[in-house]
Amino acid sequence: MSMKVGMIGCGGICGAYLKGEKLLPEIEMAMCADLDLERAEKRVREFNQDIKIVTTEELLANDDIEVVLNITPPGAHAKINMMALEAGKHVYCEKPFAVSLEEGCQVLELAKSRNMKVGCAPDTFLGSGIQNTRKIIDSGAVGKILSGTANCLGHGTESWHKSPEFYYKAGGGPLMDMGPYFITALVSLLGPVKCVTAITGRGFNERTITSEPLNGKKIAVEVETHNAGIMEFESGAIVTVTMSFDTWKATAQPFELHGETGSITIPNPNGFVGDTQIFKPAGITQKDIKGTVWKTAQNSFNYESGRSIGLADMIKGIETGRKFRCNGELACHVLEVMLAFPKSSKSGKHENIESSCERPEALPDGFSGNFSE
Repeated sequence: MSMKVGMIGCGGICGAYLKGEKLLPEIEMAMCADLDLERAEKRVREFNQDIKIVTTEELLANDDIEVVLNITPPGAHAKINMMALEAGKHVYCEKPFAVSLEEGCQVLELAKSRNMKVGCAPDTFLGSGIQNTRKIIDSGAVGKILSGTANCLGHGTESWHKSPEFYYKAGGGPLMDMGPYFITALVSLLGPVKCVTAITGRGFNERTITSEPLNGKKIAVEVETHNAGIMEFESGAIVTVTMSFDTWKATAQPFELHGETGSITIPNPNGFVGDTQIFKPAGITQKDIKGTVWKTAQNSFNYESGRSIGLADMIKGIETGRKFRCNGELACHVLEVMLAFPKSSKSGKHENIESSCERPEALPDGFSGNFSE
């Protein structure tokens, strides 16, 4: 079964969704809306899509549209989600789920009251890279996970993004922009987060755009651009997280976890593919570990995926009645975790996470990339 989808927002990420939709028979992209209809027309035609260009009001009023794909800027996510739900549409949203926990909870409550479904990116953890890591962890190959690190270090978006200003306003910054990839992947691998302790800061109060077409324009920075924290999971694992736009160049490993009997390096969760490497110290004395090497784990997942795989899983979940993986409860939990970083930094205390969520179900071994098979 497929569902007719209406996309609201035609920013840079819409191209990735239009590419991903071609791989997934569950999705029938039927309409697209944007404040700039000329831009929407141009973006959609880049991908030779037979999609009708309409206003947001026309899209929401159309009875044929069953699911709204919300890829507006972060500050508009909750508003558009609620408009879609009020119009009787299921909704799948780009990350972050909202810019405040209150807004995120309001969306979940409205969806429940209307008996509608809400999903949210990122869906990169459904790619073959993280799913293979999940299989390795679940097999007990490195024992119970005890600790780990997640690092996303760079110098912001103003040197390459066409319109980077929203990255430095509410809902932006490295934590809200890149944090969803890492934290969602961690929750999919380890389960929900128990508490957060963090220190956050802002390296620059103003940034200068060096990309076109806004080269030379000044941006007032309204969010923290360096976030260093420790997350304790309900499982007992402790993971150190650093998300920064204040780093020129770094050598830190993006993502690794350490278990009772070994360590693993994990593919960058900002993508769908990549190798998992394993280190097993069995039979090696402590003094010899330095000279040993990581081994690339065999990957039994061999499928192509991209943006929209989470939306396809949601549509299949609605059809069958099963819980889909990129669900609103997971996204709201991740949102609360991210918002706990500046909260902890301000209070100087541990911040307990009040929400919880189910660990998303792993994709079956041998998954083809098609939920309809």
